[in-house]
Amino acid sequence: MAYTKLLYTKAEVDAAGAILISPDSTSDSYEKALTVIDNWRSSHNFPLNTFQMWLRRKSKTIDQKSIVVQRIKRLSSIRHKLQRMRKLKLSDMQDIGGCRAILTSIEDINKLVKAYEESDIRHKLDYKDDYIKCPKIRTGYRSIHLIYNYVSDKNTTYNGHRVEIQLRTQLQHAWATAVETVGTFMGQVLKSNQGDVDLLQFFKLMATVIANIEGTSAAPGTPTRKEDLLDALRKYKTQIEMIKHIKEYGEILQRPEIPKGAHYFLIKLDTSTKEVSVKGFGSKDIKLASEEYLAIERTITDRTSVDAVLVSAESLDSLERAYPNYFFDMKIFLEILDRTIKF
Repeated sequence: MAYTKLLYTKAEVDAAGAILISPDSTSDSYEKALTVIDNWRSSHNFPLNTFQMWLRRKSKTIDQKSIVVQRIKRLSSIRHKLQRMRKLKLSDMQDIGGCRAILTSIEDINKLVKAYEESDIRHKLDYKDDYIKCPKIRTGYRSIHLIYNYVSDKNTTYNGHRVEIQLRTQLQHAWATAVETVGTFMGQVLKSNQGDVDLLQFFKLMATVIANIEGTSAAPGTPTRKEDLLDALRKYKTQIEMIKHIKEYGEILQRPEIPKGAHYFLIKLDTSTKEVSVKGFGSKDIKLASEEYLAIERTITDRTSVDAVLVSAESLDSLERAYPNYFFDMKIFLEILDRTIKF
């Protein structure tokens, strides 16, 4: 398979990132910047696939039901992150390439972390963020992130490229994708703590509900007593009804014909027309998939109702389970909510 190699210097990559978020960039400079950024993203596919294969193999030895997927960061997500973190340079962004394992339990997560710690993997661990032990202060987000630098004596082309590995339980994943689902529907970046204050607080409370189920740390600033937590949740009846409405919206969303035998999947969601499409690509067609992905992203702005992502998944079933937000599927999250609170 012919993987993309980086054609530009880190300085050129950073300059392209600056142009991406500059209100003064010309159409010509913007188009050139997109070419550089797409090459930078695509050059992460080889190291990303390397980390994904190790993660998939090790996850299955711990939890046969585990789901492992990989994705290249969306252009819109890159833009929002650079706008939010003004001092961050594009070449320093640690999650351009990301892979994720979704496992059944906290115990499984701990076993997988231990497997990484005891492995003879030659790649360099930059740092570890344990958001299960210490949930994000503003949102209550929980997961474990391992940031690795790719290091190889045999293939030095991609040395220095970083990949983010996310480890989540099924319940943590249900919460995180519910946040993204509602954010997509509302046109808000809720997962980055941007948007409706009441929705953000509701999800933070629900993060603690799930933490209590799993026996882990509560979201900072939320009630610790069950009765107080329930009282706080009951104040968000409007938000709960709105979320249930989105669930009904998802039930009438036109389901796509999902291709069989594909390795890469290009998912495109249009909330205005209630349509989601999935195009499959073979394992050797990553370059073509990346080109079509960029073509769609060129048409996406903050004012459009379209979202897209290019992902790799081991099966059609794992695709929908790993990315339920693109199908407005919040079944597991709403089951937890219904068991927790009744009006």
